[in-house]
Amino acid sequence: MPINVNDPEYVKAEKAFYETANAEEQLMYLNKMISHAPGHKGAENLRQQLTTRRKKLEAFVEKKKKKAGSSGKVGIKKWEMQAILVGKANVGKSTLLKLLTNAEPKITQSKHSTKEPIIGMMNYLNMQIQLVEIPAIDGENFDKSIAHTADTVLVMVDKFKDIDELIVNLPMVTGKMIFVFNKSDKLDKDELRKLRARMQSKKYNFEIISCIPHWPDNGIEDLKKKIFSSFDVIRIHTKEPGKERMKKPMIMKPGATVKDAAEKILKGLSKRIQKTKIWGPSSKFSGQIVGKNHKLKDMDTVEFTTN
Repeated sequence: MPINVNDPEYVKAEKAFYETANAEEQLMYLNKMISHAPGHKGAENLRQQLTTRRKKLEAFVEKKKKKAGSSGKVGIKKWEMQAILVGKANVGKSTLLKLLTNAEPKITQSKHSTKEPIIGMMNYLNMQIQLVEIPAIDGENFDKSIAHTADTVLVMVDKFKDIDELIVNLPMVTGKMIFVFNKSDKLDKDELRKLRARMQSKKYNFEIISCIPHWPDNGIEDLKKKIFSSFDVIRIHTKEPGKERMKKPMIMKPGATVKDAAEKILKGLSKRIQKTKIWGPSSKFSGQIVGKNHKLKDMDTVEFTTN
């Protein structure tokens, strides 16, 4: 600066300006510096420098806000069962997502072609499981926060040595991890046997697959079963009196009661129940009449008679 400024408010704002790296805060302190800058002719050059700096900083802040608005994260409404697909670039995540779900991700040989999460729904035994592919873990668009809240994380690899690195990059995962080793079509029987033995010795929860649809024993059906089994849920079928049970089950948490099932169908329905019959693992006999506090088990069928 060409002159010394003795105004204590200016000095305080200048000190704070240089101590922060936040652009918005710098702009705030710069405005304070301008408001407390000397007004005499000798300080004209100082005021001009401050004003020029403010214009540049304002442009930078505005550009930053626009970029944040235009590249915001994809909103993901979490379903009752959600699995996140993570892995390095070109490991086959998009191909697997397309194979398992109704999604149509862009599949290329170029690295980091997935820029934002891609959502697909996997149909399994008349249930819908949400699968979300997130950008490659070794790319700039990777967002570990999505993986941290998922029920299940599918960690996809095609090299055994990559597993430890991926685990380190997912330190706060609370859901169950399934290691999906891709490209089994490139391994012979002996290599597959050794790989399986290594995975088992590490006590990994894993499946070895090939994303080639018609490859013999590609492991895809076993993977689907393992994905569903990773969720802590029970399936409850419902039926109307005199009719067949519904094919699509309700997904509920273990320990759910008859009342919970009624309320999930329709809020307030439990108050209208006159009689409840059940068939399945929690019943003593087919068509047993039970109360609202009866605890249900996986694959029970419930029939409500209401007023």
